[in-house]
Amino acid sequence: MNAIRGATPLAAGSILAGLPSGLRGQLLDAFGETVVNFGERRWEPAELNGGKLCEVVYSILKGYAVGKYPAKASKPRNMRAACQKLETEAAGAPRSIRIQIPRMLIALYEIRNNRNVGHVGGDVDPNHMDAVCVLHLAKWIVAELVRVFHGIDTDEATRIVESLAERETPLIWEVNGKKRVLKAGLSMREKTLILLHASNGEVAESELVSWLEHSSASAYRIQVLRPAHRQRLLEYDAMRRTVQISPLGIAEVEETLLPAAVSA
Repeated sequence: MNAIRGATPLAAGSILAGLPSGLRGQLLDAFGETVVNFGERRWEPAELNGGKLCEVVYSILKGYAVGKYPAKASKPRNMRAACQKLETEAAGAPRSIRIQIPRMLIALYEIRNNRNVGHVGGDVDPNHMDAVCVLHLAKWIVAELVRVFHGIDTDEATRIVESLAERETPLIWEVNGKKRVLKAGLSMREKTLILLHASNGEVAESELVSWLEHSSASAYRIQVLRPAHRQRLLEYDAMRRTVQISPLGIAEVEETLLPAAVSA
């Protein structure tokens, strides 16, 4: 009775819809803010939001264990002890609810509390390495909740969470269904990578041409997409005319293009 079942594929509005609206909203807000702050290279807020996520997820797990969800999240006095207690409180629940997610919460909360993020005195200042850890732990935790509560497989749960985590950047303006790069002086290749970075999954070549207001789809294909494909910055499917950013392309945007644009 605790599980929230739903047909797949899930629409965004139905993700974890069986939770109280306040609790669900807190979860999605904390997750979304973690993603946005990470994308804007604000390490400390990203890590702090990871801590908020822990408190919301713990409240969800506790509600699952006792059979009644709270309207809103609350912070346990001792996160580590509270998560460990779930191993017995949630007897009969899936192992992910009893053990795996709680143990991930302990690790995530440790970064928030003892790495100079939530309190002074930690031996490590907020940094990219810790923020990467926070982001990926947050994604895994939310994907596990979606997988267990909706009774779907890991691939579908991952796809759903990636759609929630669609990257946001201050360089992109969305208007009338189109995306525009606001930074002047960038090359078509750079603009393409930034647009792909801010999109989830594949993007139609025709959409990129429209967003960039390029004068020639064929010239864009020859001068930008194919060279970037050869450099493995993106995957260009010539048959389907779709484009998707690669891990190398993501790294170039996050490590080079965004820092240079924000500091300029």
